[in-house]
Amino acid sequence: QVQLVESGGGSVQAGGSLRLSCSVSGYSHDLYHMAWFRQAPGTGREGVAAFVIGERLTYYSPIGKGRFAISWDNAKETLYLQMDNLNPGDAAMYYCAAGRAAASIFVASTYTYWGQGTQVTVSS
Repeated sequence: QVQLVESGGGSVQAGGSLRLSCSVSGYSHDLYHMAWFRQAPGTGREGVAAFVIGERLTYYSPIGKGRFAISWDNAKETLYLQMDNLNPGDAAMYYCAAGRAAASIFVASTYTYWGQGTQVTVSS
């Protein structure tokens, strides 16, 4: 059973940076892709960035393009999300997700495994 544990969230001022981490345990080498999603109160879960493990390809949604960077450390089995120039609109719970199917990478139902989330708060 794959388990995901996020960390690195917190409170920052607008313009600040955070790096989120997602530690993977019970890692199965047939995992196909991983991603970061976020969800603000009263909204749906939105895809931010995705990583295709085997091909080491990165993808960004319009939310994540330009200010966010996703990366994967195979030795540590950890997924990262570097977030720069944060603004109050980025405040949300951020979730790490992993899946085995090659499907729509920014559709939440594509993913089988989810972490509990890490909270990001941005003050103006």
